[in-house]
Amino acid sequence: MSLKKNYGDSHDLFVVSSKRFDISPYISKYYDKKIVFGISANRFYPLSNGNDPIESYWNLRKKVVLYDVPEKPLEISGSDSLILLEKVFSRTISDLKINRARYAIACNYDGGIIMDGILIRLSSNKFWYIHADGNFETWLLAHSEGLKVNIRDPKSWAIQIQGPSALKVLKNCVTSIDIEKFKYFHCRNLNFGGQNFLVSRTGWTGELGFEIYSNGPQDDHLHLWDYIMERGKDFNIKTSSLDSMGIRRIEAGILDYGTDMNRFNDPFEVGLGKFIDLSKGFFIGKDKLLTVNKKTKLFGIICQNIIPFSGLKIFYKNKIVGQTTVGAFSPYFGRGIGYALFNYNNNWIEKKLYIKDHENNLHDCQIVTLPFFDESKKIPKLVNANLS
Repeated sequence: MSLKKNYGDSHDLFVVSSKRFDISPYISKYYDKKIVFGISANRFYPLSNGNDPIESYWNLRKKVVLYDVPEKPLEISGSDSLILLEKVFSRTISDLKINRARYAIACNYDGGIIMDGILIRLSSNKFWYIHADGNFETWLLAHSEGLKVNIRDPKSWAIQIQGPSALKVLKNCVTSIDIEKFKYFHCRNLNFGGQNFLVSRTGWTGELGFEIYSNGPQDDHLHLWDYIMERGKDFNIKTSSLDSMGIRRIEAGILDYGTDMNRFNDPFEVGLGKFIDLSKGFFIGKDKLLTVNKKTKLFGIICQNIIPFSGLKIFYKNKIVGQTTVGAFSPYFGRGIGYALFNYNNNWIEKKLYIKDHENNLHDCQIVTLPFFDESKKIPKLVNANLS
């Protein structure tokens, strides 16, 4: 298994019709025949743009990158909107301030994760939930019976500007903002070249950055794209695809719904227990979550000779004890890294484990807690890794 392959190479390719799927309003700005598209939330997005993902990765780490992403906002409004959100989300929502965002998980009645995303409070009774892959609108509608709420798809499309110079680009685009006061998970409506857009200090890379959400098809998306690229010239802004973003999100310990977790995983076993408020009143899945094991089964995995792409088995004393959910070659670490989801709880960090590649060869691997950096995001955890 080559270490030259990466995030976008981890699955097979098929030709798929665009019928029944949404196409990005930004697509004409970057489309060519080299691009490989993925589908998330019924939206096409650039999985690989045919360029060197390692070069794009370093642009993300050292400069600034613009991404077209498929994450989908849903609008929840009405006098009973807070009642619905407290019911479906496992985190307290009532204390979320206007123009603030919060990571929020929804569980089913068995405590399994059915969706994750960022909830933004736009006014007292109006919220946007920017969610991952899946049809969450149906779940909200099913649990809104008898409530005075309106749930709709605003047809908004998001882009992310990520990297150390991202806020410099924002400041160059928008003069009416104090960058120092625009903190993580803050949100504001800002004017970009004559158009107003919702902006949040969030992202999917672990780097400095922000996201811009359009208001719908009435916006001039292409003008927004050109405006950002022009204003970002002084900071060497580039465009990229999930190829580079995917590497960085793994390093940062960010999970992807449908890849690293699904409805068969409760939040605690994938390390998301800190986002569960068991002290709040009723929410769907609470009764079950009160009884589950609170220890995580999801860890980071490091490999010297292979990339731990999804679905590879992990062995301990000749027995399968888990498998990988995602993997990539990390240019920073110079090794293959990924996530390992174990079948049961144990002190896996201290165990001698092996991973089997697709050719049935066994390789040494090291297990670490996520993320791959310490809390200051400066010191990698694998500096002392001793792998053959």
